[in-house]
Amino acid sequence: MTEKVLLTPQELLGMMGPDVVVIDTRSPEAYAAGHIPGAVNVHEIFTYLATSTPEGMAELRGKFAAAFGAASLSGAETAVCYEESMNSGFGQSCRGYFLLTWLGYQKSKVLHGGFHAWKAAGLPTTTEPTIAAGKTFPLSNAGSDMMIDRDEMLAAVGNDGIVKLDVRDVDEWVGTSSSPYGPDFCPRKGRIPGAKWLEWYRMMKPTAAGPMFKSPVEIMAEAHTAGIGPGTPVYLYCFKGARVLLQGRPGVQHAGRAEGGRGARRSDVLRVVERVEPGREPAHRVRPAVRPSSGVTTSPALPFAGPVRG
Repeated sequence: MTEKVLLTPQELLGMMGPDVVVIDTRSPEAYAAGHIPGAVNVHEIFTYLATSTPEGMAELRGKFAAAFGAASLSGAETAVCYEESMNSGFGQSCRGYFLLTWLGYQKSKVLHGGFHAWKAAGLPTTTEPTIAAGKTFPLSNAGSDMMIDRDEMLAAVGNDGIVKLDVRDVDEWVGTSSSPYGPDFCPRKGRIPGAKWLEWYRMMKPTAAGPMFKSPVEIMAEAHTAGIGPGTPVYLYCFKGARVLLQGRPGVQHAGRAEGGRGARRSDVLRVVERVEPGREPAHRVRPAVRPSSGVTTSPALPFAGPVRG
Protein backbone atom coordinates (compact mmCIF):
# COMPACT_ATOMS: atom_id res chain seq x y z
CA MET A 1 0.00 0.00 0.00
CA THR A 2 1.54 3.31 -1.12
CA GLU A 3 -1.35 5.68 -0.34
CA LYS A 4 -0.59 8.13 2.43
CA VAL A 5 -2.09 6.93 5.71
CA LEU A 6 -0.60 9.24 8.36
CA LEU A 7 -2.00 12.77 8.27
CA THR A 8 -0.53 15.87 9.87
CA PRO A 9 -2.94 18.09 11.84
CA GLN A 10 -2.80 20.69 9.04
CA GLU A 11 -3.65 18.05 6.42
CA LEU A 12 -6.64 16.87 8.43
CA LEU A 13 -7.84 20.44 8.95
CA GLY A 14 -7.65 21.08 5.21
CA MET A 15 -9.77 18.06 4.27
CA MET A 16 -12.45 18.25 6.98
CA GLY A 17 -16.00 18.45 5.70
CA PRO A 18 -19.09 16.27 5.09
CA ASP A 19 -17.00 13.60 3.33
CA VAL A 20 -14.69 13.06 6.32
CA VAL A 21 -15.61 11.27 9.56
CA VAL A 22 -13.15 11.95 12.37
CA ILE A 23 -13.13 9.16 14.98
CA ASP A 24 -11.93 9.83 18.53
CA THR A 25 -10.82 6.51 20.04
CA ARG A 26 -10.24 7.87 23.55
CA SER A 27 -12.40 7.37 26.63
CA PRO A 28 -15.77 9.14 26.85
CA GLU A 29 -14.34 11.23 29.70
CA ALA A 30 -11.39 12.41 27.61
CA TYR A 31 -13.72 13.12 24.69
CA ALA A 32 -16.06 15.18 26.90
CA ALA A 33 -13.14 17.25 28.19
CA GLY A 34 -12.24 18.34 24.67
CA HIS A 35 -11.94 16.90 21.17
CA ILE A 36 -11.53 17.81 17.51
CA PRO A 37 -14.67 19.59 16.26
CA GLY A 38 -17.02 17.16 14.54
CA ALA A 39 -15.29 14.04 15.90
CA VAL A 40 -17.40 11.07 17.00
CA ASN A 41 -16.34 8.94 19.96
CA VAL A 42 -15.82 5.19 19.33
CA HIS A 43 -13.90 4.02 22.38
CA GLU A 44 -14.69 0.35 21.74
CA ILE A 45 -11.86 0.41 19.21
CA PHE A 46 -9.57 0.45 22.23
CA THR A 47 -11.43 -1.67 24.76
CA TYR A 48 -13.03 -4.49 22.79
CA LEU A 49 -11.44 -7.89 23.40
CA ALA A 50 -11.83 -10.70 20.88
CA THR A 51 -10.49 -14.21 20.56
CA SER A 52 -8.95 -15.79 17.46
CA THR A 53 -11.63 -18.48 17.08
CA PRO A 54 -14.05 -18.35 14.11
CA GLU A 55 -16.79 -17.32 16.54
CA GLY A 56 -14.60 -14.55 17.97
CA MET A 57 -13.77 -13.25 14.50
CA ALA A 58 -17.45 -13.22 13.52
CA GLU A 59 -18.30 -11.28 16.68
CA LEU A 60 -15.54 -8.80 15.95
CA ARG A 61 -16.82 -8.19 12.42
CA GLY A 62 -20.38 -7.68 13.56
CA LYS A 63 -19.39 -5.45 16.46
CA PHE A 64 -17.40 -2.98 14.40
CA ALA A 65 -19.57 -3.02 11.29
CA ALA A 66 -22.31 -1.76 13.61
CA ALA A 67 -20.02 0.71 15.45
CA PHE A 68 -18.61 2.25 12.29
CA GLY A 69 -22.04 2.42 10.70
CA ALA A 70 -23.30 4.28 13.76
CA ALA A 71 -20.38 6.69 13.30
CA SER A 72 -21.78 7.51 9.81
CA LEU A 73 -19.41 5.55 7.58
CA SER A 74 -21.12 4.41 4.37
CA GLY A 75 -18.12 3.94 2.10
CA ALA A 76 -18.28 7.43 0.62
CA GLU A 77 -16.54 9.07 3.57
CA THR A 78 -12.86 9.04 4.57
CA ALA A 79 -12.41 7.89 8.17
CA VAL A 80 -9.62 9.47 10.23
CA CYS A 81 -8.85 7.91 13.62
CA TYR A 82 -6.97 9.60 16.44
CA GLU A 83 -5.93 8.99 20.05
CA GLU A 84 -4.34 11.25 22.68
CA SER A 85 -0.75 10.70 21.50
CA MET A 86 1.00 7.85 19.78
CA ASN A 87 2.48 6.43 22.99
CA SER A 88 -0.38 6.98 25.43
CA GLY A 89 -3.11 4.79 23.95
CA PHE A 90 -1.15 1.67 22.96
CA GLY A 91 -1.81 2.42 19.28
CA GLN A 92 -5.60 2.51 19.48
CA SER A 93 -5.93 4.88 16.50
CA CYS A 94 -3.88 2.41 14.44
CA ARG A 95 -6.18 -0.37 15.61
CA GLY A 96 -9.09 1.67 14.26
CA TYR A 97 -7.35 1.97 10.90
CA PHE A 98 -6.60 -1.74 10.84
CA LEU A 99 -10.14 -2.78 11.77
CA LEU A 100 -11.58 -0.58 9.05
CA THR A 101 -9.18 -2.02 6.47
CA TRP A 102 -9.85 -5.58 7.66
CA LEU A 103 -13.59 -4.95 7.25
CA GLY A 104 -12.96 -3.91 3.64
CA TYR A 105 -13.25 -0.14 4.11
CA GLN A 106 -11.13 1.52 1.45
CA LYS A 107 -10.78 5.05 2.84
CA SER A 108 -9.20 5.23 6.29
CA LYS A 109 -6.33 7.21 7.79
CA VAL A 110 -4.68 8.09 11.12
CA LEU A 111 -3.92 11.51 12.62
CA HIS A 112 -0.17 11.32 13.24
CA GLY A 113 0.60 12.53 16.75
CA GLY A 114 -3.03 12.38 17.81
CA PHE A 115 -4.92 15.02 19.77
CA HIS A 116 -1.68 16.16 21.40
CA ALA A 117 -0.25 17.14 18.01
CA TRP A 118 -3.54 18.81 17.02
CA LYS A 119 -3.43 21.00 20.12
CA ALA A 120 0.31 21.66 19.71
CA ALA A 121 -0.49 23.06 16.26
CA GLY A 122 -2.90 25.56 17.86
CA LEU A 123 -5.95 24.11 16.12
CA PRO A 124 -9.50 24.42 17.52
CA THR A 125 -11.08 22.04 20.02
CA THR A 126 -14.59 21.76 21.42
CA THR A 127 -16.53 20.10 24.21
CA GLU A 128 -19.74 19.90 22.15
CA PRO A 129 -20.57 16.25 21.38
CA THR A 130 -21.17 15.21 17.80
CA ILE A 131 -24.41 13.34 17.15
CA ALA A 132 -23.80 11.02 14.22
CA ALA A 133 -26.71 10.34 11.87
CA GLY A 134 -25.78 6.69 11.40
CA LYS A 135 -25.43 4.91 8.05
CA THR A 136 -25.14 1.40 6.67
CA PHE A 137 -21.54 0.25 6.83
CA PRO A 138 -20.34 -1.46 3.61
CA LEU A 139 -19.00 -4.66 5.15
CA SER A 140 -16.89 -6.80 2.79
CA ASN A 141 -14.18 -9.46 2.81
CA ALA A 142 -11.70 -7.35 0.85
CA GLY A 143 -9.28 -7.10 3.77
CA SER A 144 -9.89 -10.46 5.40
CA ASP A 145 -6.48 -11.90 4.50
CA MET A 146 -4.75 -9.30 6.69
CA MET A 147 -5.59 -11.28 9.83
CA ILE A 148 -4.59 -14.80 10.76
CA ASP A 149 -6.39 -16.99 13.25
CA ARG A 150 -5.34 -19.31 16.03
CA ASP A 151 -4.76 -22.31 13.78
CA GLU A 152 -2.57 -20.40 11.34
CA MET A 153 -0.40 -19.09 14.16
CA LEU A 154 -0.16 -22.53 15.69
CA ALA A 155 0.91 -23.96 12.33
CA ALA A 156 3.64 -21.30 12.08
CA VAL A 157 5.23 -22.37 15.37
CA GLY A 158 8.38 -24.22 14.38
CA ASN A 159 8.45 -22.69 10.90
CA ASP A 160 11.63 -20.63 10.90
CA GLY A 161 10.67 -19.10 7.56
CA ILE A 162 7.98 -17.02 9.31
CA VAL A 163 9.01 -14.51 11.95
CA LYS A 164 6.65 -14.57 14.94
CA LEU A 165 7.07 -11.03 16.22
CA ASP A 166 6.11 -10.20 19.82
CA VAL A 167 5.68 -6.43 20.25
CA ARG A 168 4.49 -6.41 23.87
CA ASP A 169 6.07 -4.59 26.81
CA VAL A 170 9.22 -6.09 28.29
CA ASP A 171 7.50 -7.40 31.44
CA GLU A 172 5.13 -9.43 29.27
CA TRP A 173 7.99 -10.70 27.10
CA VAL A 174 10.10 -11.91 30.04
CA GLY A 175 7.11 -13.45 31.80
CA THR A 176 6.64 -11.26 34.86
CA SER A 177 3.26 -9.98 33.63
CA SER A 178 0.48 -11.58 31.61
CA SER A 179 -0.98 -8.40 30.14
CA PRO A 180 -1.19 -4.60 30.33
CA TYR A 181 -4.29 -5.09 32.50
CA GLY A 182 -2.12 -6.40 35.30
CA PRO A 183 0.44 -9.11 36.02
CA ASP A 184 -2.12 -11.84 36.71
CA PHE A 185 -5.01 -10.84 34.44
CA CYS A 186 -4.45 -14.03 32.43
CA PRO A 187 -3.78 -17.41 34.09
CA ARG A 188 -0.53 -17.97 32.20
CA LYS A 189 2.52 -15.89 31.35
CA GLY A 190 5.04 -16.38 28.59
CA ARG A 191 5.36 -16.00 24.85
CA ILE A 192 4.86 -17.98 21.65
CA PRO A 193 7.76 -20.42 21.16
CA GLY A 194 10.42 -19.14 18.80
CA ALA A 195 9.05 -15.60 18.79
CA LYS A 196 11.33 -12.60 18.35
CA TRP A 197 10.84 -9.39 20.28
CA LEU A 198 10.60 -5.79 19.10
CA GLU A 199 8.97 -3.62 21.75
CA TRP A 200 6.35 -1.33 20.25
CA TYR A 201 7.86 1.86 21.68
CA ARG A 202 10.84 1.42 19.40
CA MET A 203 8.76 2.41 16.40
CA MET A 204 8.56 5.99 17.70
CA LYS A 205 10.80 8.89 18.60
CA PRO A 206 10.15 12.09 20.58
CA THR A 207 9.38 15.35 18.75
CA ALA A 208 8.25 18.83 19.80
CA ALA A 209 4.66 17.83 18.94
CA GLY A 210 4.87 14.58 20.89
CA PRO A 211 5.94 11.04 19.97
CA MET A 212 5.87 10.31 16.23
CA PHE A 213 6.59 7.27 14.10
CA LYS A 214 10.12 6.87 12.89
CA SER A 215 10.70 6.99 9.15
CA PRO A 216 10.27 3.80 7.09
CA VAL A 217 14.05 3.53 6.79
CA GLU A 218 14.50 3.81 10.56
CA ILE A 219 11.73 1.28 11.20
CA MET A 220 13.29 -1.18 8.78
CA ALA A 221 16.56 -0.76 10.68
CA GLU A 222 14.71 -1.71 13.88
CA ALA A 223 13.09 -4.65 12.12
CA HIS A 224 16.49 -5.84 10.94
CA THR A 225 17.48 -6.43 14.58
CA ALA A 226 14.73 -9.08 14.69
CA GLY A 227 15.84 -10.67 11.42
CA ILE A 228 13.16 -8.98 9.31
CA GLY A 229 13.74 -7.64 5.81
CA PRO A 230 11.37 -6.15 3.21
CA GLY A 231 10.30 -9.60 1.95
CA THR A 232 10.17 -11.46 5.28
CA PRO A 233 6.84 -13.11 6.20
CA VAL A 234 5.90 -11.77 9.64
CA TYR A 235 3.12 -12.80 12.03
CA LEU A 236 2.74 -10.12 14.70
CA TYR A 237 1.04 -10.40 18.07
CA CYS A 238 0.56 -8.48 21.29
CA PHE A 239 -2.16 -8.92 23.91
CA LYS A 240 -5.28 -7.57 22.26
CA GLY A 241 -4.30 -6.00 18.96
CA ALA A 242 -3.47 -2.31 19.37
CA ARG A 243 0.29 -2.28 19.95
CA VAL A 244 0.75 -4.72 17.11
CA LEU A 245 -0.70 -2.19 14.67
CA LEU A 246 2.02 0.29 15.52
CA GLN A 247 4.39 -2.08 13.73
CA GLY A 248 2.43 -1.66 10.49
CA ARG A 249 4.36 1.38 9.29
CA PRO A 250 5.30 1.30 5.58
CA GLY A 251 8.38 -0.80 4.93
CA VAL A 252 7.62 -4.31 6.14
CA GLN A 253 5.54 -6.24 3.64
CA HIS A 254 3.86 -9.65 4.07
CA ALA A 255 2.84 -8.97 7.65
CA GLY A 256 -0.02 -10.83 9.27
CA ARG A 257 -1.66 -10.24 12.60
CA ALA A 258 -3.61 -12.54 14.89
CA GLU A 259 -6.67 -11.19 16.68
CA GLY A 260 -6.77 -12.37 20.25
CA GLY A 261 -3.13 -13.47 20.22
CA ARG A 262 -1.76 -13.84 23.71
CA GLY A 263 -5.04 -12.56 25.11
CA ALA A 264 -6.84 -15.48 23.54
CA ARG A 265 -4.89 -17.83 25.74
CA ARG A 266 -6.82 -16.78 28.79
CA SER A 267 -9.79 -18.55 27.19
CA ASP A 268 -7.46 -21.46 26.44
CA VAL A 269 -7.59 -20.73 22.72
CA LEU A 270 -3.82 -20.98 22.19
CA ARG A 271 -2.16 -23.66 24.23
CA VAL A 272 1.47 -23.39 23.14
CA VAL A 273 3.33 -21.02 25.45
CA GLU A 274 7.03 -20.74 26.12
CA ARG A 275 7.79 -20.34 29.80
CA VAL A 276 10.25 -17.60 30.68
CA GLU A 277 12.10 -17.25 33.96
CA PRO A 278 11.18 -13.91 35.56
CA GLY A 279 14.03 -11.43 35.36
CA ARG A 280 15.67 -12.98 32.32
CA GLU A 281 15.69 -10.35 29.62
CA PRO A 282 16.95 -10.85 26.08
CA ALA A 283 20.47 -9.59 25.49
CA HIS A 284 19.38 -7.33 22.63
CA ARG A 285 16.89 -5.36 24.72
CA VAL A 286 17.11 -1.61 24.11
CA ARG A 287 15.22 0.78 26.34
CA PRO A 288 12.87 2.86 24.22
CA ALA A 289 13.19 6.62 24.22
CA VAL A 290 9.41 7.01 24.38
CA ARG A 291 7.36 5.50 27.20
CA PRO A 292 3.67 5.97 27.99
CA SER A 293 2.75 8.91 30.17
CA SER A 294 2.08 8.24 33.84
CA GLY A 295 -1.48 7.18 34.49
CA VAL A 296 -1.90 5.26 31.25
CA THR A 297 -0.96 1.93 32.69
CA THR A 298 -3.39 2.34 35.56
CA SER A 299 -6.37 2.13 33.20
CA PRO A 300 -5.14 -0.28 30.60
CA ALA A 301 -7.52 -0.69 27.72
CA LEU A 302 -4.71 -2.34 25.95
CA PRO A 303 -3.19 -3.71 22.91
CA PHE A 304 -4.52 -6.57 21.03
CA ALA A 305 -2.68 -9.76 20.46
CA GLY A 306 -2.48 -11.23 17.18
CA PRO A 307 -0.79 -12.29 14.06
CA VAL A 308 -1.64 -10.28 10.98
CA ARG A 309 -0.74 -10.69 7.42
CA GLY A 310 -0.80 -8.00 4.84
